[in-house]
Amino acid sequence: MKETHQKLRLTPEKLTANLAIELFSQIENAENVEQIFIGHERAKEALNFGLSMESPGFNVYAMGEHGTGRQTLIKQMLAATASEQPTPSEWCYINNFDDVHAPHRLYVSPGDGKQLLARLDTFIDELLDLFPEIFDNPGYQRQKAAIDREFNQKYDEAIAVVEETALKNNVVLFEENGEIGFAPLVDDKPLNDKEFANLDEIKRNEFYALLSTLENLLSEKLIELPLWKRISSDKMRKLKYETAEQSIRPFLKELEHEFASNIGVLKYLTKVKAHVVDAVLEILVEDVGEQLNDKEARKLMVERFLPNLLVARDPGAGAPVVYEQNPTFQNLFGHADFASFQGSTYTSYRLIRAGALHKANGGYLLLDAEKLLNQPLVWSRLKLALKTEEITIENPYSEYSQPSGVTLQPEKIPLEVKVILLGDPELYYTLQDYDQEFTELFRILADFDRHLEKNDKNLTDYAQLIRQRAIKKDYPHVDKSAVLELVRYALRRAEHQHKISANIVQVNDLLDEAVYLWKKNGSHGELNASCVLQALAAKQRRTGRISEAWLSEIKEEQVLISTSGKQIGKINGLTVLEIGDSVFGTPARISATVYAGSHGITDIEREVDLGKSIHSKGVLLLSGYIGHKYGQGFPVSISANIAIEQSYGHIDGDSASMAELCALISAIANLPIDQGIAITGSINQHGGVQSIGGVNEKIEGFYRLCEDKGLTGTQGVIIPKTNVSNLMLSDEVINAVKNNKFSVYCVEDIDQALEILMGVDAGKISSTGRYPRKSIHGLVLDKLSVFSELLNGEEE
Repeated sequence: MKETHQKLRLTPEKLTANLAIELFSQIENAENVEQIFIGHERAKEALNFGLSMESPGFNVYAMGEHGTGRQTLIKQMLAATASEQPTPSEWCYINNFDDVHAPHRLYVSPGDGKQLLARLDTFIDELLDLFPEIFDNPGYQRQKAAIDREFNQKYDEAIAVVEETALKNNVVLFEENGEIGFAPLVDDKPLNDKEFANLDEIKRNEFYALLSTLENLLSEKLIELPLWKRISSDKMRKLKYETAEQSIRPFLKELEHEFASNIGVLKYLTKVKAHVVDAVLEILVEDVGEQLNDKEARKLMVERFLPNLLVARDPGAGAPVVYEQNPTFQNLFGHADFASFQGSTYTSYRLIRAGALHKANGGYLLLDAEKLLNQPLVWSRLKLALKTEEITIENPYSEYSQPSGVTLQPEKIPLEVKVILLGDPELYYTLQDYDQEFTELFRILADFDRHLEKNDKNLTDYAQLIRQRAIKKDYPHVDKSAVLELVRYALRRAEHQHKISANIVQVNDLLDEAVYLWKKNGSHGELNASCVLQALAAKQRRTGRISEAWLSEIKEEQVLISTSGKQIGKINGLTVLEIGDSVFGTPARISATVYAGSHGITDIEREVDLGKSIHSKGVLLLSGYIGHKYGQGFPVSISANIAIEQSYGHIDGDSASMAELCALISAIANLPIDQGIAITGSINQHGGVQSIGGVNEKIEGFYRLCEDKGLTGTQGVIIPKTNVSNLMLSDEVINAVKNNKFSVYCVEDIDQALEILMGVDAGKISSTGRYPRKSIHGLVLDKLSVFSELLNGEEE
C-alpha cells in the first residue's frame, strides 16, 4: 500500500505552474512600447471581418466576460480603422418657414457647419446694424415724402372745394384734433358757441341746414379717402420692402458666393432670401407698439434663421467612434428640449439635441447590451433605425401621455452606422433564440476567450501590460518577483497551470492594492513580491469571515468533521462555497448505511428536496456502478442511505459522487476509511474518475482545517488525475507537501481511491470471475451475496 501511496502522491513541483522568473526580467522598457493586446485571435478575425463589411446587417456582438479587454481591443481596432475612413457629413436642422413644427434637415461638408453658423451669425449682426437706420437716408426720405405729398395733395384739393363752398355761404371750415368742423361767419368773424346760441332761431336753423349740405359735400369729396390711404400705405410698404431688399441683397450674394459648392446651403439661402425681408420689417422696423431692444431682436432673428448644428466634425478626423455608457432613449436617438416664456412652454428646431446615433453617424457605435435591453422601448427602436437606416427624433411616450399643443416632427436623417454590442454569452444566445431581428441585424459574433495560452510570448506580454499600467498610474517600478506573483495570480484565477486568465482587471486590482500597501508601509524603491503577497493576504482577510466562522464551528464540534482516525461508512468530501466575493473550500462529512433490502440506494438529499438535479444524477450513477461491478453472478439486492451530514441548504454538482461511492463501499465491506484524507471527484458508471471545479479551494480548505487541528503527516486530499493541470495551490500548502506534512493524491479510477482511503488492496478479478477474498471488492461481493441470499433464498 505504501507503494500505491507514493506512486499516486503528487510532488510539490506539480502543485503549481512552473514559471521562470528570468522571463520577466528580459522585458523592454515598457514606457517606449506601444499598448499591446494579448490573445483573442478568433475575436480579432471576426472584428476585422465585421468592421470591413459594408453591407447592412453586419453589425457585431462582442461576446465575453467583463474584464477580458473586449472594450479596449475594440476601441484600438476601431481607432485604427476609423482613422483611414473619410469624415462623414455634418447634419443641421433648419427652420421650415412653411410649417415650423416640421423642421427640415440640412447636410454640410465636415467643418463647414461651424463656418455656416458663424457667417449667418455675422449676417444677423449686419442686419441689426443696418436696420432701422437704412430708412434714414435722403433717397428713402424723398420717396417717402413724395408718397405723403401725393396723398396730402388729393386730400387738400377735396378740402379746398368744400371750404370754398362754405365761404360763399358765410361759413368757415376748420380742422381741430384731426376732425373737420364748420362755424358761421358774422362780420367776417366766426362765432363761438355762446354767440351762436344768442342768434335767433331762424338763423340757427338756416345754419343747421347749410351745415347738413356742407357735410354731405365733404363726404362726397372724401369718399375715396380710404382708397387714397390704402394706395399710399401700399406704396409705402413697397418702398420699405424694396429698400430693405436692396440693402440685404449684397449680403446674401456674399453668402451664396462663399457656399457655392454646397447645394443644400444654397437651397437654404434661397428660403432665407424669401423670408428675411419680412422678418426684418417685422422685428427690426417696428412702427407701432413697444420697440424691441437689440438683444431681444437678435434672439428673434437667431431663432428664425440660424441653423441648429447637431454634431460638429473636424475635417480629416476620420469616422467617429462613440461609446454610449447610458443608452437611454434620449441619449441614443436625441430629443427636443422645451423652454418657457411668460409661463408657457415652447420648442423649436433650435432646441433639438443630438443623440449617440447622430454623433456616431458615418462611423461606429459601442453599446452595452445589458444596459440597452434594460431601457424601455430602446431595443425595438434601435432595430427599426438599423433596418430603415434612418434616425427619427420623437417622444417615445407621446402615445401614453396627454396631448400637448407643442410638438415637433423633424425630418428623418439618413443613418449609416456600425453598431458593436458588448455582452455576455447568455444574453447572446437568448436573443438568438427569441429575437429573429437580432440574428438579421447582428450577423457577426466576436467571441472573446476566457483564458490565454501560457507561452513565453503571452507571459512577457502580460508582464508588459502590468508594467505599462504602473507607468500610466505613476506607480513605482514593478520588479520581476512582483510580476511573477501577479502572473501566478492570473493563473490561479484561470484555475490552470497552462492558461492565464484573460481578466486583466482582476490583476490590475491586485496591483493597485499592492501599491497602496507599498505607500502605506513607507517603502522606497521597487515594488516587490512581498507587497503583492501582502495585498493578496489582505484581500483574503477581508472576504474570509464566513470561511473562518465555518472552521470555528468545526473546531468547536458544532459541525462534526474528523481529521484523524478511521471510521466505517464515513468520509470527508470537499465542497466549495461561493458567497459574493468570498469563495472557499470546506469539508463535508458524507455517511452511508446499508442493510438487507431491495429499496436500492436512497439519496436523502433528493428525498427532502435539497439535492438538485446534477447531484441526484451523481447518486444515481452509483447504482449503475454497483450493479455493473458486482451484479454479474446474482441479482444485487441492497438498501442503502447516503447523506451529506449537517447540510441544510440546496446541494448541486456531482463532485461528491466519488466520496459517496467510497462511503457506500466502506459500509458494505465493513472497512474503515482514514478520516485524515478528504476526497473530491466525479465518477462514471464504470468507476472512472472525472474532473471537478474549485479544486484549489477544496484542497486549501481541508488543509486549513487539518492545520488548525494539528498536522499529523498522514493527512491529505484525493483529486482526479485530470485536475492536476488545474492546481495552483498556495505556498503554504506546497511547503507542507514538501515537508511531508500533507499529501495530494491523484487517481484515475475508484480502485486507487479506495486503496488510499482503506489501506487495503482493491483486488482484480480473476479468470474465474472472482476477487481475492481479503480484497475490497471481494469483501463487497461477499456481503452483497449474503444480502441476496437473505432476500431471495439460497440457490438450490
